Amino acid sequence: MTNQLEKNQIRQPVSVDWHAKEEPTAKERNLTVNPGDAIAQKPQTVQEKAKQVAVDQPDITGDWIKVPTYFVVEYPNGEKKALHHVKDAEEISDVIRQARVDENGNRIWW
Repeated sequence: MTNQLEKNQIRQPVSVDWHAKEEPTAKERNLTVNPGDAIAQKPQTVQEKAKQVAVDQPDITGDWIKVPTYFVVEYPNGEKKALHHVKDAEEISDVIRQARVDENGNRIWW
């Protein structure tokens, strides 16, 4: 009788239920950050970090927002450093402030 019931069922294509995923969601894994904010466990080069994107989607107004996970900064001595947009936010602010001063250290207002 079971085979007869299976034959009589109508199979319709439907979208996959996101609850049926085998991989747990960020909420289920109790992550406290966005996946784009996560720092990789293995070491990465500056070039690899420069390609990572934390946010790439529209905001509430419909404007498309793209935020890199790392901001690459080149210091006067030629050193390049990838600063994480959350973890290194204070250092990023310092770099921006330094970029707004002249050669005498005076702040430039525009």
